[in-house]
Amino acid sequence: MTSADLLLHPVRLRIVQAFLGDRALTTTSLREELADVPPTSLYRHVARLVDAGVLMVVAERRVRGAVERTYVLRLSAASIGLDEVETMSAEDHRQAFMAYVAGLLGDFDRYLARGDIDLLHDQVTYFLAGMWLDDAEFAQVRRELARVLQPRMANPPAPGRTRRILAAVLLPGEEAGSVSGRASGRPAGTGNRRSPRA
Repeated sequence: MTSADLLLHPVRLRIVQAFLGDRALTTTSLREELADVPPTSLYRHVARLVDAGVLMVVAERRVRGAVERTYVLRLSAASIGLDEVETMSAEDHRQAFMAYVAGLLGDFDRYLARGDIDLLHDQVTYFLAGMWLDDAEFAQVRRELARVLQPRMANPPAPGRTRRILAAVLLPGEEAGSVSGRASGRPAGTGNRRSPRA
């Protein structure tokens, strides 16, 4: 099984996402977080991720005669390697992106289902922005984002901290003048579109 096949299954993708933010979870706590996934299915997918080295057992304890394991995510194993990305077809990428978007939609649906949501208070936002950048400028933006985000991604859980999910998609837009009949100016989609709070 390729890394893409392993990681982009909808349930396994949710399991991996649950561990993001340097979390250590037992199967019990994972079952509480993914309550809509049948336990037998959850255990089977956890076992697959352990066998593949994506999840690692860091503790074991006996609970009512059974062994309860605590797992952590091995980030280095929870990604698709560049060599594998290069061999993926357009259809493979389409399926991978659909799994990514489906996971994101699921996260947002579960947030909305809480019932007591307040996007302003919870600082929830989603937006789409277009930027004109050459390759060097784009590389600089990516370096700056990494410099800001990487130290915060290493933050451990602590009182007052809320686990927040940041999702990103970087795509090249249309080239200037590539759509016939468009007046000169910015191509469609390059204007900023934001949620009510951004």
